[in-house]
Amino acid sequence: MNSFPRLRSQQPVQAALHVAIVGSAVLAGVEAEAQRLATVLRSRGHAVVTFLAAQADWDSGGIHEAQAGPAGQIDLVIVLGGDGTILRTARWMGYQQVPVLGVNLGTLGFLADFSRGEVDETLEEICQGRFRLVDHLMFECDVLRDDRMIHRELGLNETSVHAGPPFSMIEIRLHVDGDLATTYRSDGLIVSTPVGSTAYNLSAGGPIVRKDIDAFIFTPLNPHTLTHRTVVDSATRVYDLIVPRPNEGSACVVDGRLIASLRANDRVQVRRASPRFTLVETRNHGYYRTLREKLKWSGGLRGSGPQATSGGPE
Repeated sequence: MNSFPRLRSQQPVQAALHVAIVGSAVLAGVEAEAQRLATVLRSRGHAVVTFLAAQADWDSGGIHEAQAGPAGQIDLVIVLGGDGTILRTARWMGYQQVPVLGVNLGTLGFLADFSRGEVDETLEEICQGRFRLVDHLMFECDVLRDDRMIHRELGLNETSVHAGPPFSMIEIRLHVDGDLATTYRSDGLIVSTPVGSTAYNLSAGGPIVRKDIDAFIFTPLNPHTLTHRTVVDSATRVYDLIVPRPNEGSACVVDGRLIASLRANDRVQVRRASPRFTLVETRNHGYYRTLREKLKWSGGLRGSGPQATSGGPE
């Protein structure tokens, strides 16, 4: 896997960067912003490639083969859009992940953390070496049928098993390193990374887990047994989800994409992947600032003045 030394060193950039600008072609404002950023970067001597495409086109080969020639030519990927665009970009980069700067042109944007108005200043910060790279856990999800793998998917947010139509509860047996841990009777189960803890997992009542922790979060959907609560466990283990009697519509979903319909005794295996998803952060953007702003954490009582929203150390 490429080490991308010009950014990994976190020193002032002495040579031209190879930058890829990617985004959804159907999202308003993406094309104009991509053109503007490309002009700014080229005026500073950097090499730029642009890939704007419809969602269905993001599975046709990796970013390296599509845009930059030999793998390793890209130092930085600027993603224009929202968190969904970043998830597609992470999958598109596959096993050769490149540091990502997420520019929010969507709505909430936990991963796409920088606003359009901050981009120019942020690029200057990067060139001056005033940034940090934060690596995040990725996972592999295999669907096995009769001990034969029928699908493998690289993911960033979560794997989920859904009961599906006719919408009756299903049993999901959770095995940890081959040993049976528990059997859920529920509408499904989410296996989330810390990056995904603020997505589907949070909506289902799961906890927020700091993004740079290596762990998986298990959150059942409407469990029949009230003692079945969210569990957080180490990412060093291998997890198997087995559905002995699925519904007609039971399915495995990774990062919002249906990857397989489930048959009786299919095994969904989740484990830590070798690549790491890497986000660029600057002095003005830290983990708790993102949570404060995106989740509207006020930090004080109404009427307590500016200190209610003032930030402390990140």
